[in-house]
Amino acid sequence: MEEKELRRYSRVVVDGVEQAPSRAMLRAVGFSEEDFKRPQIGIASTWSMITPCNMHIHELAEKAAAGAGAAGGKAVIFNTITVSDGIAMGTLGMRYSLVSREIIADSIEAVTGAEGFDGLIAIGGCDKNMPACVMAMARLNRPSVFVYGGTIKPGAKRRDIVSVFEAVGAHAGGTISDAELLEVERTAIPGPGACGGMYTANTMASAIEALGMSLANSSAQAAISDSKANDCLRAGDAVLNLIKKDIKPRDIMTREAFENAITVVNALGGSTNAVMHLMAMAREAEVELTLEDFTRVGKKSPVLADVRPSGKYLMSELIEIGGIQPLMKRLLDRGLLHGDCLTVTGKTLGENLADVEDYPEGQSIIRDFDNPIKPDGHLVIMYGNLATEGAVAKITGKEGLRFEGTAKVFHSEELALQAILDGKVVAGDVIVIRYEGPKGGPGMREMLSPTGAIMGKGLGEDVALITDGRFSGGSHGFVVGHVSPEAAVGGAIALIEDGDKIIIDAQERRIDLEISESELEKRRAAWVRPKSNVTTGILAKYRAEVGSASEGAVTIAPPWE
Repeated sequence: MEEKELRRYSRVVVDGVEQAPSRAMLRAVGFSEEDFKRPQIGIASTWSMITPCNMHIHELAEKAAAGAGAAGGKAVIFNTITVSDGIAMGTLGMRYSLVSREIIADSIEAVTGAEGFDGLIAIGGCDKNMPACVMAMARLNRPSVFVYGGTIKPGAKRRDIVSVFEAVGAHAGGTISDAELLEVERTAIPGPGACGGMYTANTMASAIEALGMSLANSSAQAAISDSKANDCLRAGDAVLNLIKKDIKPRDIMTREAFENAITVVNALGGSTNAVMHLMAMAREAEVELTLEDFTRVGKKSPVLADVRPSGKYLMSELIEIGGIQPLMKRLLDRGLLHGDCLTVTGKTLGENLADVEDYPEGQSIIRDFDNPIKPDGHLVIMYGNLATEGAVAKITGKEGLRFEGTAKVFHSEELALQAILDGKVVAGDVIVIRYEGPKGGPGMREMLSPTGAIMGKGLGEDVALITDGRFSGGSHGFVVGHVSPEAAVGGAIALIEDGDKIIIDAQERRIDLEISESELEKRRAAWVRPKSNVTTGILAKYRAEVGSASEGAVTIAPPWE
C-alpha cells in the first residue's frame, strides 16, 4: 500500500502548501519532518486520578505510543474524562455514570475526527469508558485497537470493593464492629486497576476481547504487570498492521462477533450491564442486536466460571490459570463460538486460538461442560405486565428460580437503602426502586448500595429487588433491573403499591404484578409523573435524548429535516 493510502486522513491535515499552519502547530508539539510522512495514531487515554481504575493509564498510553512509533507511526496522546462508579455509588453523583459513556464516545470521536488520525488506540480502565471507547471506534470506522487497563490486585483477605459495600450492611446488622468496618475500608483497595471480580469492568474487557477488538489476553492481565505493558506495546504494532491491511472496526464488529461476546459473558457469569453496553456498541456498528438475541444465544451458553460476585474467585486468580483464552478455546471447540470472525490481529478468532493451551489440571475456577454452574445463560430477559419491553436479571441458580412476595415501594435508591439499614425490609419483601431509569434518574444509577446492604444483613435469599435502574456488576441476589418501560414514562413499575403481590419466575422468564387489568388501568389513569429537580445541564440534555434501557439506553440525535 502506498504511503498516501496509509495516511488516508492525516494527509488532508498535513500535506500541501496550504497546510503549512497545521504543520507549524504540530512542530510545536514535537513533530519532526519525518513524522509528517507517517500514519498518525491517536492514543485515547482515560487517565485520571479520580479512581484507582484509571490512575495508571497515562503510563500505559506512553507504552502504546512507543509501540506505534516503533511500528512506523506517529502517536499523539489525548485524554478523555472518566467518573468513578465506586465513589459516586449511592449518591446523586451516580446519575452521571451512564451519561459519561456518551460523553466519552463523543469526545473520542470529536478529537479523532478533528485531528485526522489514521488509526486509534483507546485504553479504558472502568466499566463506562470501555464500551464508550468501542462505540467511538465503531462510529469512526478507522483502524482501531482497544486496550484494557487491567484488573486490580486483591486486597487483604482477598477483599475488593464489594467487600466494603457488604461490610456496610453487616455493620448495620450488628455483625461487625466500627473497627472491623474501618479495617475492611482500609485494606480492600491496594492500588491501581479495575474492580477485582467479574464485575462490569472485567466483564466488558472480556466481551471486547471476544468481540475481536482487543489483543489476546488483554482482558486478563493485572493493571501493574509486564504483560499489560507488553499488551500496550503490541497494540501499537497491531494498529499499523490494521492500517496496512485496511481492516476497520465494522469489518470486525459483525453480528456473529457480538454473538461471541454474549457467549463469553454468559460463560463468565458476567454483569447485566453487558446487555445494554453490547446493544449500544452494536448500534454504533450498525448491527441489529436486541434483547431476544441474549435469550437466543443464552439458551446454549452455559455458565462455567465460578467467579465473584456470585462465585468464589477473583479475576486475578483467573489470570493465574491462563485468563479467558483457554475458556474461549473450549467454547470454540464445543461449537459455541464463530471461529471465522476477524479480529484486530488481522487473523480470525479461530486462528488466534489455535495454539492456546488448556487450563492446568486441578483448577476449580472454570468448570467443565458436564458440570456447569448453570447449563444455560444467567442473563435472563424477562417480560410480563411489569416489563412489556423487557427486564434483565442475573440468575446463576444460586438465588433460586422463582420469587413471590409483596411489594415495598421506594421512589429513590436512598430511601430504599435507609429502609434496609433500618431493618424495615423483611423476608418476603420485593423491594421496588423506581424513577431511577435512563430518563427518571436521569442517568440510570446502579443499585450496589442496596444490594450490598441486603447481602450484608443476611437477606440475600429472603428478599427480591426490582428496579428501572440498573445494577453494578458486583450486585448479586434475586435482583431484576432495566425494567422497561421505566416509571418516568408511565411504565407499570410506576403503578405498583405497597403490599401488591409480585411474581418473578426465571424459568418462565416473567415478571408480573398480580392485580387485575382493570385495576392496572385505573391506576394508570390516575398516575402523575413526579416533578424532577433536574432542569438544566448535561443531565437534562441526556433525559431529552436517551432511549429505553431495552435498546441500550443510547442517546439519539433528532433527525435532520
